[in-house]
Amino acid sequence: MPADDATVAGAVVVHAGRVLMMRRSVPAGSVLWTFPSGKVEADESPADAAAREALEETGVTVEPGPLLGERVHPVTGWRVVYVACRLVSGEAWAASPREVAEVTWARLGDLHRLVPDGVFEPVRKYLSDVLPH
Repeated sequence: MPADDATVAGAVVVHAGRVLMMRRSVPAGSVLWTFPSGKVEADESPADAAAREALEETGVTVEPGPLLGERVHPVTGWRVVYVACRLVSGEAWAASPREVAEVTWARLGDLHRLVPDGVFEPVRKYLSDVLPH
């Protein structure tokens, strides 16, 4: 788990009308399903960290795009930067079993079940704009 002052990058990977979600092996508080995400290292940007975490945790290569927003997560207290990403290659799977129990490509309508506390508003708006309803 990141230190309290760490920044976390979340990869919002959209492909074929769905968004990539992963179920954490160990929840962060009440947070179980998340976007592929992890600590931004000292020598990388949030976009680079999002791409690295997507590969390490779910086995997919992505191209990072625009930053969607950032916040202090209301449950974990971590500063999270959300990055829109495009799938380049790979099949999603639980590539880091220590961290990831399961992955899924979720439809927009599935998110309320996976993330009962709600998706961060700028990310939800982005997904609403790019995913079918």
